[in-house]
Amino acid sequence: MNNSIPVHVSLIMDGNGRWAKERGKDRVFGHIEGVESVRACVESAIESGVKYLSVYAFSEENWNRPQAEVDALMGLMVKAMAAEMDKLDRNGVRFIVIGNRERLAPELVATIDSCMARTASNETLTLVVFLSYSGKWDILQAAKKMIAEACTCPERLNDMMNMGVGGFDAYLATAGIPDPDLIVRTSGENRLSNYLLWQSAYSEFLFVDTLWPDFRKNEFREALEEYAKRERRYGKVK
Repeated sequence: MNNSIPVHVSLIMDGNGRWAKERGKDRVFGHIEGVESVRACVESAIESGVKYLSVYAFSEENWNRPQAEVDALMGLMVKAMAAEMDKLDRNGVRFIVIGNRERLAPELVATIDSCMARTASNETLTLVVFLSYSGKWDILQAAKKMIAEACTCPERLNDMMNMGVGGFDAYLATAGIPDPDLIVRTSGENRLSNYLLWQSAYSEFLFVDTLWPDFRKNEFREALEEYAKRERRYGKVK
C-alpha cells in the first residue's frame, strides 16, 4: 500500500443535532442523514485503498441523552444494519461492532452478531462501529481481564509483570485491529471525547468544521490529502 494512504481512518461523527437544528428539524433527522455520510465514507475508503474505517457511533456518555433520542438512535442502528448489510457484504466489507454490550437491547445484539458472522471472511475493508464505547471503559475492562487471568492462572503473573505495550494491546476491545493512523472529528470540536485513548497515542488528528451529515466523499478525500502531507516520526528524528 502507498504509505501516503492511512491503513486505518477513524471518524468521530459530530454535529448531527446542530445540522438538524439549522434546518428546523428534530435531532433524529440529523442522525438519519448522518447514515448517508457513513455510506459515502465507506465507498470512498474502498476506492482509496484504506483497509480499516472506524466510526464513533455512540459513546457510553451518550446514554445520558434524552431517552427518546437514545431509543431512536438504537432503532436507527438496527434499521441501518439491515438496510446496508447486503451491499457491505457484496463489496467485501467486514463489519465489526465494539463496545460495552450490557445496555444494548437483545434485538440489537442479535442483529450485530448476525451481521458480524455474515461478513467475517470479507477482506476489502473492515468497518468498525464503536457503539456504547469509551476509551476509559476499554482500558478498565482490559485491566479486569488481566486480573481475572492472574487469579485463575497465577503462573501467568510474572509474564504480566514483564508485559510490554503490545501485550496489553491484546486485552483491549480492539485487539487485532491496527491503531488509527488518522482520526478525523467533524463539527469544529477539538477533543477526543473519551475515544480510543490508548490506541490514539500516535494518531494524526484532523479537526474540521464540517457537520457530520455534510461530510461526504469529497471531504473524506480531502482528509486523506491532508494526511499525506504529514510526516509521522513516532518520536524519532528524520
